[in-house]
Amino acid sequence: MTGSPDRPRVVVAVPPGLRAQFFSAEVWQDLERAAELTVLDAHRDRAALAAALPGARALVTAWGTPRIDSELLDAADRLALVSHTGSAVAPYVTAEVFRRGIRVSQAGDEMARPVAEVALAFTLSLLYRIQRFDRALRTGAPWQEASQAPPRHEIHGSDIGVIGASRTGRAYIALVRAMGARVSVTDPFLTDADAAALGVESVPLETLLSRSRVVAVHAPVTDETHRMLGAEQLALMPDGAGLVNTARSWLVDEDALLAELASGRLDAAIDVFDAEPLPVDHPFRALPNVLLTPHQAAGSVECRLRLGASAVGEVLRLLAGQPLVHAVGADALSRLH
Repeated sequence: MTGSPDRPRVVVAVPPGLRAQFFSAEVWQDLERAAELTVLDAHRDRAALAAALPGARALVTAWGTPRIDSELLDAADRLALVSHTGSAVAPYVTAEVFRRGIRVSQAGDEMARPVAEVALAFTLSLLYRIQRFDRALRTGAPWQEASQAPPRHEIHGSDIGVIGASRTGRAYIALVRAMGARVSVTDPFLTDADAAALGVESVPLETLLSRSRVVAVHAPVTDETHRMLGAEQLALMPDGAGLVNTARSWLVDEDALLAELASGRLDAAIDVFDAEPLPVDHPFRALPNVLLTPHQAAGSVECRLRLGASAVGEVLRLLAGQPLVHAVGADALSRLH
């Protein structure tokens, strides 16, 4: 189980279904050539993980892998890297991992483009009220009644607000600007030079909310951003405006949003929720002005393959003595969850 000096061992705690999505045949062969693999089909099994860790140089994790705490680390006598196939590492590693000098990497950069594309699709749906028309026709509304909706708008020339110039936020900005939108951004870390380079106007949150036809949320999850969009902030949005959230429900007061949506004053497109799975009787499901997806914004075939290639690439760099590309520090425990 310990491997050899010439044949390091890597634990892959990724279940079969996700392995098929994450790792192309070529990427898997690269990993097999570089290391002896211990593959955990039951990747949530803490005891199995503890038994696999002694002697391993690297651990590849997926959603649901047990959090690496002191007890597991005591078994991980040679562990040098935890390479996560997703973005948020806080559910899978503890501060003790960093204290023991073990590197941690994540593959979140690969999610930026597909999430931005979904946010763009959401934006277009809200501008054209597609979710309202679809619901009306599916529920049997007469043709003339189904044809009624608030005013519709083209994205070209529309004011689009972006909360958070994150990697996903920047990918979204590039897409909507390419379609002719005027973009305002709220981000306390966005410099004037960065705003100019992005072709956006940096404005306070209140200004952004009050003038945007669609607001897209791309801020990080921190103590400061918790429920940053509450009743007071949502009330600033113009009648008929839309909210896009493909980031985290953490950022929006769900009850306040529900109140605005139930009134019909705002529309929304939402991929993330306080309760996941979303209960079958949740009021969101009954509203005609809401587009819902089950936390799948980064679920494209291409994205999943890039996530796997990114995670494996970090392992290969470690084994070759090369610098990691996607390493994170202990601050990721407070920023990403």
